[in-house]
Amino acid sequence: MASTATPSSEPPPDAARIERAIVDLLARRRAGASVCPSEVARAIDPAGWRARMDDVRAVARGMAAGGGLVVTQRGAVLDPRQPWRGAVRLALPPAKRPG
Repeated sequence: MASTATPSSEPPPDAARIERAIVDLLARRRAGASVCPSEVARAIDPAGWRARMDDVRAVARGMAAGGGLVVTQRGAVLDPRQPWRGAVRLALPPAKRPG
C-alpha cells in the first residue's frame, strides 16, 4: 500500500510529534537498525495509522534532507528531493547513532 511520496513544501501540523516517534523508535533498536514508516504511524495513531503514512513519509523526507535520517529502499539510500515509490526503511545516519 505504499504510495508515491513526492517532496512537499508543508510539513504536517504534528511534525514534531512524528519526528520524536521516529527518533524514539530508532533509539530502542540496535545500532544500525531501521524502522518501517508504518511502525511510526502505528505509534502515533494505532487506529488510523494508514491515514498517517503520507505524514510520516513527509517528516522522514524533511529529516533526511536535513541529514538527521537516512531513508533506504532495498539497501540503497534515497534522495529526499526525488519522488519515492514503494516500501522504504528509516534509519539514523552513522554520525547520529547512539553508542
